[in-house]
Amino acid sequence: MTMINGFTATDAERLSATERALIERRERTLGPAYRLFYEHPLHIVRGEGVWLYDADGKRYLDAYNNVASIGHCHPQVVNALHAQAQVLNTHTRYLHEGILDYAEKLLATFPPALNQVMFTCTGSEANDLALRIARQHTGGTGLIVTELAYHGVTEQIAAASPSLGAGVPLGDFVRTVRAPDAYRLGAENVARLFAEDVRAAIDDLRRCGIKPAALLLDGIFASDGVLADPAGFMQQAVTVAREEGLLYIADEVQSGFGRTGEHMWGFERHGLQPDIVTLGKPMGNGQPIAAAVVRAEVLEAFGRNARYFNTFGGNPVSCAAANAVLEVIQGQDLRSNCAAIGAYFKAGLQGLAERYPLIGDVRGAGLFLGVELVTDRASKAPATDATRQVVNGLRERGVLISSAGPMANILKIRPQLIFEREHADLFVHTLEAVLRDLG
Repeated sequence: MTMINGFTATDAERLSATERALIERRERTLGPAYRLFYEHPLHIVRGEGVWLYDADGKRYLDAYNNVASIGHCHPQVVNALHAQAQVLNTHTRYLHEGILDYAEKLLATFPPALNQVMFTCTGSEANDLALRIARQHTGGTGLIVTELAYHGVTEQIAAASPSLGAGVPLGDFVRTVRAPDAYRLGAENVARLFAEDVRAAIDDLRRCGIKPAALLLDGIFASDGVLADPAGFMQQAVTVAREEGLLYIADEVQSGFGRTGEHMWGFERHGLQPDIVTLGKPMGNGQPIAAAVVRAEVLEAFGRNARYFNTFGGNPVSCAAANAVLEVIQGQDLRSNCAAIGAYFKAGLQGLAERYPLIGDVRGAGLFLGVELVTDRASKAPATDATRQVVNGLRERGVLISSAGPMANILKIRPQLIFEREHADLFVHTLEAVLRDLG
């Protein structure tokens, strides 16, 4: 399967001998499953703050990698890792203050009812765990996700991740619903349509003899096209699900930890309180740590009846890194920065939309933004080829993003939470140069 914004063998002739040799080694040793970004892949050797540096010393403004959300190689995280690694790194079957200190701080950022947490290493594991907990609690197996959702790569969760493509078939227990696309469906319609689609999916599961267990939704629908608005539109769908006995699982792997600006968690924009929340990517700023935050009564049956242990989940070194990340987000008030710079950045992109008809829509929340490119604003026909050219044109000019959506025509922008006005200005000016070159 060809990956969105991916390197293919047809692009190899433009590479240097050194780059071709690295790719040949990579394919020989790692096999065909590993993909590379961009028509001209990057050989990155160093990161600092909002910048990545390649082997030739060229720097790139990183407006995509939300894993290092407080900046690449943040000294507070590096120091925390180093200090704890010098002392102890083992598993959770011994008593240790580190995991408890962090768990208490993390839980304090959630509504009081979400009062217990289980740690894993990846968001995929967290979503897999959440599904197991939901099934144990409800006695059901069915799961509802959006049409192009990505929730992870474990067998069960990959089977509920349509964005992985035809090579990874959906599970019989999965039903998909249309993504809530306000640009194409109308902002006034998305809440009603989303709720109707969820009800229809529940009915279809039951017709097939499958008891539904959960509704699994992103805080911002990233793979579906960076769909965020209008705030509050999820409420009707979640109400329908709960009335029918389903749990609501909020996947905050991409939208969590302050990325939306006004709130710590994406579900808060919709005035909701989930039954389970899954966390990952930016949690350790690159150190592998993830989690499922759960209401105690929902976790009870799984915790008592199902044997579960994650060797590395919640280890002291990972918890030290995650604790440092949370301290930076809170201590430097990065949520406020994210809201302010996100609004400034979005306004700059909207200014480009006034001058370039290729831009059909600018959307998002905080520093999670999407720019939809269309060949015609009236028909809203996706400008897939132009999007590919823009993404690669930005890369050549030293700015990194990717694309998303069913037709890969949405610029997916997720810079570090420490982004400043000068970085937003650089991005907007560079994007305008690329658009100008496209004519």
